[in-house]
Amino acid sequence: MINGSKVRLCDKSLTNAPNDYAWKTDPELTRLDAAPLLNISFTEYLSSYASELRHPPPAKYQFAILTLDGKHIGNCAYYDISKSKGEAELGLMIGNRNYWDKGYGTDAITTLVSHIFHKTNLKRIYLKTLESNQRAQKCFNKCGFTPYGRRVSGGLSFVLMELQRTKWQQRKDKNNDEPQGE
Repeated sequence: MINGSKVRLCDKSLTNAPNDYAWKTDPELTRLDAAPLLNISFTEYLSSYASELRHPPPAKYQFAILTLDGKHIGNCAYYDISKSKGEAELGLMIGNRNYWDKGYGTDAITTLVSHIFHKTNLKRIYLKTLESNQRAQKCFNKCGFTPYGRRVSGGLSFVLMELQRTKWQQRKDKNNDEPQGE
């Protein structure tokens, strides 16, 4: 478990499956995540979900985002980890709309970034977000990510953002923050 000020990041478990299924079958959430709408039964989904928990993909670390009182509100991950390049991609989704625009996403990102930079030798974390998703861009910016490019893929326009370890360390030193979740 990795503790932030508003959230806890925990290993994924079968108890997360009902929420994850609901979020992956929600047209608005899948649109914001630039993901395909899931159209299989919950039973089929649960079988695949359990298999992935038993055999996690290599170079991918997934976490459930829980409130401090244990409510599952979203997910985050870092993946496509390249030790040779010293980088990984970050992803985040707050699926429970009751927790939007209240700082939970920001806390989840800063908690995960702090964990990554404290526990790995990675030098850079990057992400892509839909150009139209201003809420996400504002959140990532607040966490220190800066745009470095644009990409069009599958007819969708994305903003590419990154956070370098050196910039994160400078921000941490400037804010005199203590490491989170360690």
